[in-house]
Amino acid sequence: METSTSTSVATTTEASAESPVDSAAELLNAMAAMPAGHPSRAALRDRAIEAWQPLARHLANRYSGRGEPTDDLIQTAMVGLIKAVDKFDPERGVDFAGYAIPTIIGEIKRHFRDRTWSVRVPRRLQELRLAITEANSTLTHRLDRSPTVPDIAGYLGISEEEVLEGLEGARAYNATSLSTPISADGTTELGDTLGGEDHEFELAETRVALGPALATLNEREQKILTLRFYGNLTQSQIADQIGISQMHVSRLLTKALVKLRGQLASETL
Repeated sequence: METSTSTSVATTTEASAESPVDSAAELLNAMAAMPAGHPSRAALRDRAIEAWQPLARHLANRYSGRGEPTDDLIQTAMVGLIKAVDKFDPERGVDFAGYAIPTIIGEIKRHFRDRTWSVRVPRRLQELRLAITEANSTLTHRLDRSPTVPDIAGYLGISEEEVLEGLEGARAYNATSLSTPISADGTTELGDTLGGEDHEFELAETRVALGPALATLNEREQKILTLRFYGNLTQSQIADQIGISQMHVSRLLTKALVKLRGQLASETL
């Protein structure tokens, strides 16, 4: 009798191991019934992960063709599957597929959100962009046309302004290299069109303040400064034109510049 019973148990166990059902709830229920340090738990965990690999691959393939290698997406989906297996609790009354699918998809979405944006944007905009992409795909099939901004806004339950904000933020998803050719002959690159630093902006405030400062000088001082710095005349040429000595021009020029510096300094303060 004992031999018969032992044989029966062994046969049942062997049949259970070979049964397709063993790849689903039974494995997870068996894991849940074992303490964390049970020697058989690790083996059951590996078998459960292997049994649900097709689900992870299927979900990863749904997101292929969006700029990420399929192998990377499958690897990310497997991470989500492992998390689902480790955290699943049968006592909550939810079947494993209903728990694993959102867990795996969430992991894939985080992969897109965290690793595929060329320019970092707020997480809210990253998630909004993903929601708009999914809504666009769903509405295209439902409406048999490309959805409008109001269509997407109504589907997601958000304002049209938020949809436009999400579309604008999506431009940061991909960046264009500065070495990208933009001319027909390929001799001009995108980086060539970028402007350089304009040092004239540093002088803008000075130029604005210069007018009132010049007004504080007398007529002869203004004329000397104009001939020197706008007419590019030498002190000797200015002296000949005004009818005074070159030494006198030098003194008047120095005096006028001191006045200007003082006036500009006071206006800056």
